[in-house]
Amino acid sequence: MNHSKFRQVIQNKHLYVIASLTVVGAVIAGCGGVLDASIGGSVTGLSGGTTVGLVDNGSDPLTVSANGNFTFATQVSAGNNYNVTVASQPVGETCTVTNGSGTVSQNHGDVTNVAVACNATVSATNDVLGTLSGLATGKTLTLLDNGTDKLVVNANGSFVFPTALAVGAAYSVTVSVQPSGQTCTITNGAGTIPSSGTILPVAVTCQ
Repeated sequence: MNHSKFRQVIQNKHLYVIASLTVVGAVIAGCGGVLDASIGGSVTGLSGGTTVGLVDNGSDPLTVSANGNFTFATQVSAGNNYNVTVASQPVGETCTVTNGSGTVSQNHGDVTNVAVACNATVSATNDVLGTLSGLATGKTLTLLDNGTDKLVVNANGSFVFPTALAVGAAYSVTVSVQPSGQTCTITNGAGTIPSSGTILPVAVTCQ
């Protein structure tokens, strides 16, 4: 084979390789080109000084300490599922996840629409509490809530009944046993347990 034909063969092979790579690139591009995707979204309502712990597919833990965008460290391959859940709630709040699960698509790129919304936790129960004034030193007063929850008080100041009541339940504080030589009266002794905050304190005054 002379040099001219040899060079022609080499050039033809070179052009074939370039054409093959071009076809492969076109196929990959036609499939979307995205093989892995980051999983993330945003946190709202998180109180300052608290954190919420998130996981994706039960692993890849992420601790978020401020409102705003977040992204998990580990990407998920196209065709695989992601599932974002709350691993640890912030103190005094409850966070819920929206758009937390799905399948990574080659054509749609990164997942950025996971929404984590945090709100103050609403207690299922609340205390029945109040204040006592005018009780003489060495005296005791016995109170009842709803006729059954007994509380013996032997000093002026704040008091709390032993049993917390469910939100929406009624309470009614009465004097069961008066202190010797005194008479105690009650103000704000009845009402309904609120879903947040405390009741208007029961006021017990002794004379």
